[in-house]
Amino acid sequence: MTAARSHDGPGPLRRAGRATGRALRAPFTGTARSIRRATHAHGAGESGLGKLIELHAVNGAGDVMITVALASTVFFSVPTDEARGRVALYLAITMAPFTLLAPVIGPLLDRLPHGRRAAMAGAMLARALLAITMSGAVATGGLELYPAALGVLVCSKAYGVVRSAVVPRLLPPGFSLVKANSRVTLAGLLATGVAAPIGAGLQTVGSAWPLYGACAIFVAGTFLAFTLPPKVDSAKGERRARLIVPHHEEPAPRPAPGKGSTRADLRRGKNGRKPAKERPPGLRSVGGSVLHGLQANATHRALSGFLIFFLAFLLREHPLAGQSAAVSLGIVGVAAGTGNACGTAVGSWLRARGPEVIIATVLGLALGTAILAAVFFSTVMVAALGAVAGFTQALSKLSLDAMIQRDVPEEVRTSAFARSETLLQMAWVVGGGIGIALPLNAVLGMSVAAGLLALGAAASVRGLLGAARRGTPHPRVA
Repeated sequence: MTAARSHDGPGPLRRAGRATGRALRAPFTGTARSIRRATHAHGAGESGLGKLIELHAVNGAGDVMITVALASTVFFSVPTDEARGRVALYLAITMAPFTLLAPVIGPLLDRLPHGRRAAMAGAMLARALLAITMSGAVATGGLELYPAALGVLVCSKAYGVVRSAVVPRLLPPGFSLVKANSRVTLAGLLATGVAAPIGAGLQTVGSAWPLYGACAIFVAGTFLAFTLPPKVDSAKGERRARLIVPHHEEPAPRPAPGKGSTRADLRRGKNGRKPAKERPPGLRSVGGSVLHGLQANATHRALSGFLIFFLAFLLREHPLAGQSAAVSLGIVGVAAGTGNACGTAVGSWLRARGPEVIIATVLGLALGTAILAAVFFSTVMVAALGAVAGFTQALSKLSLDAMIQRDVPEEVRTSAFARSETLLQMAWVVGGGIGIALPLNAVLGMSVAAGLLALGAAASVRGLLGAARRGTPHPRVA
């Protein structure tokens, strides 16, 4: 009897249960396999870049959960005048100290070249703990919320700096840095788009629930960071970059020959000059392209910070024609996100062809759109400015990455990424401060946006185009 049952196999109820389980798991396992195939394509799985893409997607999802919770507490839950005061307080308590901490982040992380996985995991775990801390204060909007928000901001930017430094270590064969960065960035944008409505849904359950979700996501990211390849922690051949080229020491007078000569005098050499001490090369030593690219990208970041804060209050107080405040903000947000995704995709397709010309062109495009928005302010023009701002910022940043890859020596390239990212975040803070302080006048705001872009263009476009005409003496890196 027992043998007969063993040949018959499991009963019909068990088979039905297994079939039902497979059917329920199929959408999730199928989606997971599809995501894994996409992130690990073209050698990204073998090099470890696929793991970083997945980690950055987790980072983006966690950050947007915290953003939803903060926006609901600081911005949407109170009248406009009080919201401006709260956001101003948020800027004062979080952004102002960050401008002091930001210059320290890059040099500090330079001292941890052998602990990059631990640094990213630490940034994830710290945000998980801070999210739980914030969950108790988010309902009341008490002052204790803001120091925790500052901690989240610093940890988020520290992760971004380390991530930028890690990408060159994980390039698959034949991959350009701009293509790798575009894949990482696009994964973060897609994850943000998926997590944002989930966070909004959790917000309807309770004000603390998006923070609980963020905590769970960041805990998962903590473990995922340690799955990156060990070569992420390798610092072989790396040196720290400097933004200023060190001057050579002044020539010393030649000692008179004779008994007065010392060993130090003899070491000065035949020309009487003291040999210059070997120091790490700086960003200026690789030509003006990178510095002008940084200036242009700082302009885009300042514009981004300005538009986020200015339009948030402007559209809440004066919605677009025929639309509610929520719909008006949604239109601009979707337009900006779509433009950012398109810029990332185009950057991957261009493969960093003529990065100087690309940066100059998109800066001119943003300037022209801002001028049109100031002259013909309307729903269409505001949405167009949001889309163009997102598009140009993404494409300009990818082009800057390509120039750093091409012009900055291998031994200081990762450090250069850390410093450039820190400078760009500081520019975003400045733009956000201008946006919160400006009166809610649409034409004035768009004019200020155009003015920011005009200043950036005046500082960088001529140098970028001149560098493009001269070409670069540095070999292009694949």
